[in-house]
Amino acid sequence: MSDREPPRRRVPGPARPVRPGGRQRPGPGARPARRPAPPRGPAAPRPLRLGSPRPRLRMVGFGLTLVLLVFTVRLLQVQAVDASAYAAKAERNRYVVHTLAAERGQITDRTGVALATSDDAEDITADPTMFTREQLKIGDGPEQAAALLAPILGQDQAALAEKLRTKNTRYVLLARRQTPEVWKQIKDLKTALTKKAEYDDSTVNVLAGVFSDPSSKRVYPNGELAAGILGWVNAEGKGGGGIEQQLNKVLAGKPGEIRYAQSGGHQVPTVGSRETPAVPGSDVELTIDRDIQWAAQNAIAEQVKKSKADRGYVIVQDTRTGEILAMANSPGFDPNDLSQADATAMGNAALQDAYEPGSTAKLMSMAAVLEEKAATPGTHVVVPNRLHRGDRLFRDDIDHPTWYLTLNGVLAKSSNIGTILAVGQLGKTQAEANRVLYSYLREFGLGSYTGLDFPGETKGILAPPDQWSTSQQYTIPFGQGVSINAMQAASVYSTIANGGVRVEPSLVRGTKGPDGRFTPAPEPEKNRVVSEETAKTLARMLESVVDDEEGTGTKARIPGYRVAGKTGTANRVDPATGNYRGYTSSFAGFAPADNPRVTVYCAIQNATEGSYFGGQICGPIYKQVMEFALKSLQVPPTGAPPAKLPVTFQP
Repeated sequence: MSDREPPRRRVPGPARPVRPGGRQRPGPGARPARRPAPPRGPAAPRPLRLGSPRPRLRMVGFGLTLVLLVFTVRLLQVQAVDASAYAAKAERNRYVVHTLAAERGQITDRTGVALATSDDAEDITADPTMFTREQLKIGDGPEQAAALLAPILGQDQAALAEKLRTKNTRYVLLARRQTPEVWKQIKDLKTALTKKAEYDDSTVNVLAGVFSDPSSKRVYPNGELAAGILGWVNAEGKGGGGIEQQLNKVLAGKPGEIRYAQSGGHQVPTVGSRETPAVPGSDVELTIDRDIQWAAQNAIAEQVKKSKADRGYVIVQDTRTGEILAMANSPGFDPNDLSQADATAMGNAALQDAYEPGSTAKLMSMAAVLEEKAATPGTHVVVPNRLHRGDRLFRDDIDHPTWYLTLNGVLAKSSNIGTILAVGQLGKTQAEANRVLYSYLREFGLGSYTGLDFPGETKGILAPPDQWSTSQQYTIPFGQGVSINAMQAASVYSTIANGGVRVEPSLVRGTKGPDGRFTPAPEPEKNRVVSEETAKTLARMLESVVDDEEGTGTKARIPGYRVAGKTGTANRVDPATGNYRGYTSSFAGFAPADNPRVTVYCAIQNATEGSYFGGQICGPIYKQVMEFALKSLQVPPTGAPPAKLPVTFQP
């Protein structure tokens, strides 16, 4: 092998750039030759060049900051500024408040027998927010619900639907005081709709928003008995007449309240509730005796029907205490069903009718004459067939020859002329006599309220004596030209029966509170009208009306008892026209005459069939009711012989 180095291999350097013209720069460091371009084809897409993300990030960040700022401000407003208002609004929407009706007190007779009581009932209510399209997912929810409820509640379907569409409230009252059976029907319908909706998606329980509140319904166990006294309770649960209205606050008690949370129409038991219990009303015990009331009501109803009269009334009163044992009206009404009641019969006519009493008022004229000692029962009174006074000729109810009567006979035969002559002796002049008579009429209670404070009571009409017309000066003594109510008339006779002392009438014996404590009614006012001697004399004179064959009240006799009474037949003022039409027939009295216990007064307005004389149509009612009352109260006959005062005299 040769010591000579082998020749070095030349490493090609980079190609030199080709000069224009195709020549390549020679020598080391020359640029490599340009590669031939690939064949021409479709242009390749240019790569997407992204902009800077920073502006976008800044914009998004700014937007999020604004949103968070709005939420923060709203949160501060809700939780800090308006927290109490929103909390209260949430409370209103979440919590439901219902009134708890107080149990109304009973009304009983004097023996404790219920005349008015209350049964369980239900107020049907609804939450209108549960009938909206949003809640039921249908637009006619109120109409569908109303169609189901209307026949059950007996109400108009359109009116119910309108109530269910009420806005801005969660409570509407659909029907008051429905029976438990009615609510059971509605509950059964709700249950059926709920079960059907579980497997039928097209079914909607449109009654889910219907509820009930416990209430009570007024019931009158004896129907029409004493309805004029009791009155009724209206749809709002308030007394609408009679004792129910007069003593409404006592009977009604105080309603309570319950407040609880609800969801979906149901109470949420875990949240709890707050309840203020209702305070029951007090029971009211009347002076009425149910049995005597029944006898009086039957008697007057039968006679009014028989006589085809407009109306009639009977009052039974304890002469010693002034307590009213019965106050009956005919026609009457059933407070259990006011829809069938005649509006003109729904009051208490015995206290609300003002009418001219007629001859029963002669007792007051005779009381004045005796008390003023202007005459005695035996004083002779010559009674002509006609008497000219003022601008009129006065007559008695029948034509007669000249009568020669005692003062007792004037009362027994009910002579208008004889009464005018007797009252004329009360003063030296007619004006003076008028003033004296007026003072006694006032003492007997005419022109004043009776003291019962009964709704709608009239005090009658008694003008001052200086306002009496020429004819009134002579008609008032025999009961025309003055008006009274039936209770005032009965009280006149009770005053004489009680020895001349007027005891204010009473209908209420007392009240029994929820605690069972009985509170008696205040003692009635008393005032002496005439002396005891005058009262006893008048009682004997009244016996002649019934016992003597010359008297006008023989049909009122009661075997075994001494009876004092007086008939009355007055021209009647028609309330509709203000003119005289028909008659007021009446009878008043007490028994036993020598030891009085009971007063009975009867009046019938405008009898059109048969007799219209008080002794003929009211005398028998007096007898029937008085006999029943005396037996019920176990009042024995006195056994003493009747007084036999002379009726006539020989001239």
